[in-house]
Amino acid sequence: MTHPFSPLTPAQRWFEDFQIGERFPLPSRTMTEAIFLAFQAASGNNHPIHYDVEYCRHHGHPYLLAHGYQVAIQTEAELGPITILVNNAGIAWAATIDTWEPTGFARLRAVNVDGTIHTIRAVAPGMRDRKYGRIINISSVASFGTTGFAGNHFYASTKTEVNILTRRFALELGEHGITVNAVAPGLIRSDMTQGNKSDAEWTEMRDTFARVAMMGRVGEPEEIARAITFLAAPDAGFITAQVLAVDGGRKDYIGHG
Repeated sequence: MTHPFSPLTPAQRWFEDFQIGERFPLPSRTMTEAIFLAFQAASGNNHPIHYDVEYCRHHGHPYLLAHGYQVAIQTEAELGPITILVNNAGIAWAATIDTWEPTGFARLRAVNVDGTIHTIRAVAPGMRDRKYGRIINISSVASFGTTGFAGNHFYASTKTEVNILTRRFALELGEHGITVNAVAPGLIRSDMTQGNKSDAEWTEMRDTFARVAMMGRVGEPEEIARAITFLAAPDAGFITAQVLAVDGGRKDYIGHG
C-alpha cells in the first residue's frame, strides 16, 4: 500500500489555475492553496487533481457522477491509490424567503452537496478494497446557526446536509478502516471572502466578525489546512464522524428563550 501521506489528495475543484509543482508565497490566497502546501509539507510529494464541479453540473448529474469516477481512475493510474479525499468545493448564494428561486438553489446544492456525494462515491470502492481511507469534507460554522451574513440561510442548509452526510458516511465506511470527518471554518481571509471588496469594505467585515470571535480575529487559510492535515494523518485513525469547528470561538449563534 502507498503511504497515506503520498501524492493522493484530489480536490473537487481548484478555484484558480493551479499547476502541479507550482509554489505560492505564504500567506496563501485561498484555502485550496493552503491545503496543498500543508500536504506538501507533510509528505513532500503531493499533486492536485482538477475536478471542476461547476463544469460538470452544466452537463447534468449523470455527467458529474461519471466525471468523478473518471478522475478517481485517472488519479490511481497516474499517481497510485487514493487514500485521502478533501472535498473543498463550495459556493455561496445569498437569498431570503422572498428572493429564493429554484435555479440558484439548485446550483448551490449541486456544488455543495451533490459534489461531495459523488466524489466520495468515486473513491470509496478503492478505499474499501484497501481497508484504509481518510475523507475530509469542508462544512461551515453557518451550519451550526451562526448569524453570519444576511441571507445565508440556504447556504447554511447545504452545509448542514454536509454535516449529516459526514456522520452517515462515517457510519457506513468505518468498518472498512475509512474515517469521514468535516472541518467547519469560520470567516477566513482569502480571495473568496475578500472578493471584489475595497480595503475599507474588507476591513469593516473583518472587524465585525473579529468582534464575535473569542480570539478577537478572523482566520487564515493555513489554519484550516492544518486541521485538515491532522484529520488526514494516519494517527487520526480513531477519529471519525466529527465536525471540527475552526472559527476562533464564534459567539454569534441564533438563540431562543
